[in-house]
Amino acid sequence: MTIYAIAAIAILVSIALALTRAIIGPTSYDRILSVNAIGTKTVLLIGVMGFLGGRPDFLDLALVYALVNFIGTLAVLKYFKFGTLRGTLSKPRDNT
Repeated sequence: MTIYAIAAIAILVSIALALTRAIIGPTSYDRILSVNAIGTKTVLLIGVMGFLGGRPDFLDLALVYALVNFIGTLAVLKYFKFGTLRGTLSKPRDNT
């Protein structure tokens, strides 16, 4: 059990490092990447904490959180690139 507690502490340290990168990051894409890394490490932390607590249903929560993290990252990247979340990613066709 102690190896999983050490793993949880290591994940928390890496989350803290990613958080400092999100604060210091010179560009918005660095910040988005570090927030995505924090979300991924949170999924790992939820899995480890579920194992430590004897709650295997935490893995379901971790999968849902991973999906929300992925879709949220795509939405933020689309907003930064196009300035809106409406419409499609491709240019409209000219039907003339």
